[in-house]
Amino acid sequence: MHAFTYSRATDTDQAVVEVSADPRASFLAGGTTQLDLMKDGVLHPDRLVDITRLPLRGIKHTASTIKVGALTTMEELAADPLVKERLPFVREALLFGASTQLRNMATIGGNLLQRARCRYFRDPTVSACNKRTPGSGCAAISGIQRMHAILGTSDHCIALHASDVAVPLVALDAIVHIQGPDGPREVPLTQFYLLPGDTPHLENELRHGELITEVEIPLLPETAKSHYLKIRDRVSYEFALTSVGAALVIEDGTIRQARVAMGGVGTRPWRAWTAEDVLHGAPATSDTFRSAAEAALEGARPLPGTAFKVELAKRTVVRTLETVAGASS
Repeated sequence: MHAFTYSRATDTDQAVVEVSADPRASFLAGGTTQLDLMKDGVLHPDRLVDITRLPLRGIKHTASTIKVGALTTMEELAADPLVKERLPFVREALLFGASTQLRNMATIGGNLLQRARCRYFRDPTVSACNKRTPGSGCAAISGIQRMHAILGTSDHCIALHASDVAVPLVALDAIVHIQGPDGPREVPLTQFYLLPGDTPHLENELRHGELITEVEIPLLPETAKSHYLKIRDRVSYEFALTSVGAALVIEDGTIRQARVAMGGVGTRPWRAWTAEDVLHGAPATSDTFRSAAEAALEGARPLPGTAFKVELAKRTVVRTLETVAGASS
């Protein structure tokens, strides 16, 4: 592994100053897979600034939101009583996302910032990876494609976004609070992740030296029901082939509010806006749910190895919505 220096930050401002002043420095926190990628020879920072002891841990409740410190662990958020009561699909995504041991180590901020699980990105012996070396090509496009994206792809990258909990958080319009050398700012999670386009090495809106300090999660209406469904090759702690996080408010058989997002299919957590448009004001029926699923997968660009995901994703949408509607009846 490439030699590096290590320091532990004692406050947020110090951490930002240390990293922003050094273009070869990176933050170290649970869940980012930073050390894994360094051991694999993918990342080569000259300096790591450990932020795991910063006062960015904890959960605050307001009348309409939950504010989660970036260093709060996945397990802590899953165990929060208000999450269980008002955001059950967030809890389900957290529990499906990793083993108990990992959930006790991985942080919310780190989970949102985890890098692509693409085998070609994580293998430095593969020369063609535009995420790792811009302009080198994309080995995945002509390689093994099964665990790759069908939405938001480009001719330069088809790498899948791996986070489970990001899916319901995108559906909820969560807001990421960021601290950087130019001060604090807020970015909606729906705008935080970037499509690969011709710059797949740029994955999100964070600038060098910025870090996530808090994630603000709006609560669902008290009458809403929600569910997160994850389809995978094996039951135990596998990345999603497809997943869906959905929340509905149904009154007298009519859908009054709908929130739908998908995982396992997009280069970023995929908000299914077109599906929501189909659902809003429509009857809560299987025909409606299938129409929503068809809309959600419009624009998919499968390759031979990912073609199965189109129908699988549609079925995942339908099953999730049927589950939520059944809980609402």
